[in-house]
Amino acid sequence: MTRTTESSTKSDGTLGDILRRVADYLEWELAEGRSSLLTTPPTAALLKRWPAARRQSPAPSSSRPQPPTPPAAPPPAPTATPEERGAALERIAREAEACRRCPLLATRRHAVPGQGCLTPDIMFVGEAPGEEEDLQGAPFVGAAGQLLTRMIESMGYTREQVFIANVLKCRPPQNRTPLPEEVQNCLPYLREQIRTLRPKVLVTLGGVPTRALLGLTAGITQVRGQWRSFEGIPLMPTFHPSYLLRQPSAKREAWEDLKAVLARLGRTPPPRRNLAPPDRRSAPA
Repeated sequence: MTRTTESSTKSDGTLGDILRRVADYLEWELAEGRSSLLTTPPTAALLKRWPAARRQSPAPSSSRPQPPTPPAAPPPAPTATPEERGAALERIAREAEACRRCPLLATRRHAVPGQGCLTPDIMFVGEAPGEEEDLQGAPFVGAAGQLLTRMIESMGYTREQVFIANVLKCRPPQNRTPLPEEVQNCLPYLREQIRTLRPKVLVTLGGVPTRALLGLTAGITQVRGQWRSFEGIPLMPTFHPSYLLRQPSAKREAWEDLKAVLARLGRTPPPRRNLAPPDRRSAPA
């Protein structure tokens, strides 16, 4: 969705027109996932006045460019059989394997499109494949993947019962952070996977997938644990397992995020079965 800019839209200068255009902008920001803009008292006061301002504003002239219309809530996903979803995911995987949009093709061994259940409650989204993932063509199979597996099991699921993917489908050299253009080139594959699977909850692991799907600039420490939404699907940002390996003290916060996901799904964590460290309140080891 594109936003109409000052250079392409002229205002008639009335208070009603100004309120209408500012409120349209704020509604657009909300639709793009930037709901924090609506928490300030001035913004709340403006939006309370917004319906009256819209009614009192003169009808825009047909010769004048119209302000952007915020997108409606996404319609319910069409019913698709697991076979149809599987076929769609296989097509996406083939397209990712043959992708020529960026130079990563020259340095990676395999594309790593994603793996898991075709009707998942939860879809985990990471940053990019690492060395082991590049070798095996499967997501999260290295040290960080082993921790993610324990996190998933501590929630009462298996890897086969969730779906796991990354923003990038190819490994960046030396596991460096993905470049912005690489994210933009690969993001259509991830979006199509999400639209195909329609998970009940999305969990973004780290700053790269969180910023990519929500259009944010904030770091993961600022937004983790806060419910967001992507195309009508609840989204929970949390720490990447590789970060938890470097900062074990953050496991407790990540575990609180995962418990919030379970609560959203109407589930509770199963008995810990020796996975918990001595402090029973902390996250999986």
